[in-house]
Amino acid sequence: MPAPFKPAIPGAYLSDQVADVMATRIRAGRLVAGDKLPTEASLVDQFSVSRTVVREALSRLKSLGLVESRQGSGVFVKEVGFPPLNFDAKSVASRQAVIQMVEVRRALEAEVAALAAQRRTKADIKHIHQSIAELDQAVLAGGDGVLEDVQYHLAIAEAARNPFLLGTLQYLSQFLQGATRVTRANEARRDDFVRQVRDEHAVIYQAIKAGDTEAARKAAGAHMDNAIVRIEQADPVFWQQTGDELASTLVHGLPASS
Repeated sequence: MPAPFKPAIPGAYLSDQVADVMATRIRAGRLVAGDKLPTEASLVDQFSVSRTVVREALSRLKSLGLVESRQGSGVFVKEVGFPPLNFDAKSVASRQAVIQMVEVRRALEAEVAALAAQRRTKADIKHIHQSIAELDQAVLAGGDGVLEDVQYHLAIAEAARNPFLLGTLQYLSQFLQGATRVTRANEARRDDFVRQVRDEHAVIYQAIKAGDTEAARKAAGAHMDNAIVRIEQADPVFWQQTGDELASTLVHGLPASS
């Protein structure tokens, strides 16, 4: 049974927030085609929002082609309607595929962070801060923090108030999660890497909170540059024992298993 959703962060854009959380779970494979969504009343309780907010969120998911209503049965997840990205497994080594995906993230997320610094609200700042706390809690509990890491970056994207950038990141989320699974597995092997990532997340957050556009852009770009450096510094044993297996679905253009 899928884990319940967490309450939405109080503030504006509640229906967007609820829709984005459910869309992320669907695109990450946590809810798959044919799964029935919780009832409207249950979603109201889980997200701590009104029925109107839930109905607006479900309407948005339907417009995105992610869910469908079945008369008398409820709302169900549809097959995600976009083609996979294609990587040539014969010519692209898994290590290089991960680096290339991080390069894609760098191009997108530097601008997303800059826009978030321009447009963030108090609710956005609270949401980003909470996502950092949830990532820390997941790591302390012994988890890999992959989903929480992706959620942190999506929280920043939501603050950018650009539906096209947000949609692009959500489109890529299955592959971003695959790349993040590799980078976090590598970083977990070294305490200095863990500290670096935590510090980089904090610098991005502080720049956005301060409304410093250039600092946010620079911090987000540096975070991606440093992720590439950490992958390049991974020892061969990591790739032999862990990295190749985690990256295999990314190389073949398929979402990493959840």
